Amino acid sequence: MNQHILSHYQQAASQAAAEAANFKKKADTYSLMRLAVFALLIAGICVGIMGNSFTLIALVTILCLAIFAWLVSQQSGFERERDYYLGLSKVNQNEIASISHKGNLYSNGVQFQDEKHFYTSDLDIFGNASLFQLMNRAATVPGNRKLAAWLSSPADKETILLRQEAVKELSVKKNWKAEMQTLLLFANTADANELSRLITYLNNPVDIPGEKWLKKYFNIAPFIMAAAVTLAFFVGEFKIVALLIGVLHGQFVLSRQKHVRKAELIVGKIGATLAAYARTFKKAEDEQWQSAYCQNISVQLKEKQTSAQIKELSRLVNNFNARLNMLVGTVLNLFFLWDLKQIIAIEDWKRSNRQNLEDAFEVIAGLEALISIAGLHINYPEWTIPHIADGDGYTFTATQIAHPLISAEKRVANSYQLIDTHKIDIITGSNMAGKSTFLRTIGINTVLALSGAPVCAKAMEVSVINIISYMRIKDSLNESTSTFKAELDRLQMLLGAVETVPKVFFLIDEMLRGTNSVDKYLGSKAVIEQLIAKNAVGMVATHDLQIAQLEKKYPGYVRNYYFDIQVIDGEMLFDYKLKHGECKTFNASLLLKRIGIEVGSE
Repeated sequence: MNQHILSHYQQAASQAAAEAANFKKKADTYSLMRLAVFALLIAGICVGIMGNSFTLIALVTILCLAIFAWLVSQQSGFERERDYYLGLSKVNQNEIASISHKGNLYSNGVQFQDEKHFYTSDLDIFGNASLFQLMNRAATVPGNRKLAAWLSSPADKETILLRQEAVKELSVKKNWKAEMQTLLLFANTADANELSRLITYLNNPVDIPGEKWLKKYFNIAPFIMAAAVTLAFFVGEFKIVALLIGVLHGQFVLSRQKHVRKAELIVGKIGATLAAYARTFKKAEDEQWQSAYCQNISVQLKEKQTSAQIKELSRLVNNFNARLNMLVGTVLNLFFLWDLKQIIAIEDWKRSNRQNLEDAFEVIAGLEALISIAGLHINYPEWTIPHIADGDGYTFTATQIAHPLISAEKRVANSYQLIDTHKIDIITGSNMAGKSTFLRTIGINTVLALSGAPVCAKAMEVSVINIISYMRIKDSLNESTSTFKAELDRLQMLLGAVETVPKVFFLIDEMLRGTNSVDKYLGSKAVIEQLIAKNAVGMVATHDLQIAQLEKKYPGYVRNYYFDIQVIDGEMLFDYKLKHGECKTFNASLLLKRIGIEVGSE
């Protein structure tokens, strides 16, 4: 465990908590001052009433209300700062939890689990105790989807190199990264469908009946109404005129209530959320970048003035929400046709900016995915950024490669080489000796490498390959599928993919375990020979030593590796180290003996 990194997070969390406490104290002080001003207002009014001084009442009321409004504004600012620093402390505490015990306040990606995917289920990419849980720092729904997509399919070499460059830059900007996560933290607990509903609503602007002439009328409506009300005080007949104008304005608003109600359902409570997103986009726009990927993010946001556009939409939504106070809303609609004016303004915004907004959230989603990857580079500086190999053959070379989800104190590293060639490696060994873990180690580090992330190794070079795994084969009562049928389906998928998907690298753990030993051996041998005929590349882990004999039949294509054990005084000792050759020591009878079952000879 890297104590230097932990110390950095602990110090940052403590400083943020101290700032939060300071702003809380200020907010509490201003809250008390508001009470004092309110008491002063009551006292001033009472004095004015006793002295029969309307002037004093008016002056005290105006002065106190102005001071009260200023205090509310200041207190709101302090509370916003308090919440920000509380979030910053939480973000840093989360990194401590992640390093210490793989904890994470962000989603573990369980929603992306798919047992029929080429590899994500077998390699623990999503769900509890998964790779996604280890690395995810995306708070938004698009950010989660983006990171999941990156881990579900390899990128091309150019994209991987761009991401690697960006990750290196972001890992240097630790404070900026934490601040960006803090600004987006609100989205981590927000309604998952809120943003999608907003984008759907914004993508469908509508023409409100009479919109063109209403826009012109909005400019004169308050003056007409104000003039009618003023004249009504002096000329009695104008009371009827003012009433008729008020009824007319009310009718204009009521006749278009379906548009108002629809907007109220979608955007009625999202003004503060949009303001928070505006601050996020502004931070991304303003940062100076060196890496091409991050520069492109900044340019896209700046060119479209994303933060200003979202801030404007937030202002329009907040203006629209002024109607929620019944008295204020009535006055605003009588004088300004307020509901209609704000709805039309929002519709105008939609026509001009709807596509920009959706694109902008995709840009931020990519940034969140990069931040997630950069977190690995910061938290595990001993991991390496892999080289991406060229060549028609397959390359996978790794020095001291280990499984990233096993704690550093427990995991055992191995080295492995496959250099611009086509090979199938047969890995034999005893139960619990490390065969399955090694296959998963190769697979999960490949997923990391081809997403642009660092890998849990001292050094690594890998081609852009498509992993297909055959490991946790399960039956399914819902689909009336036996284990053997499920294995056949997976094999059919693998054999089909070898012919249609570029550069498949397969990982097979104990093939055809759902049938008898004779058919298991004959079937496994036939599958491997068919894979050889297809020029396929990958690894097969098995207990069946007969499979290892394929090296003699195909010496230029098949290689044998093994994991073994040492038995000393009846005790099994595992070193979990990969070795060349066939395994000679097995432990099933010893394991059975430990639970009270004696295995006799025939």
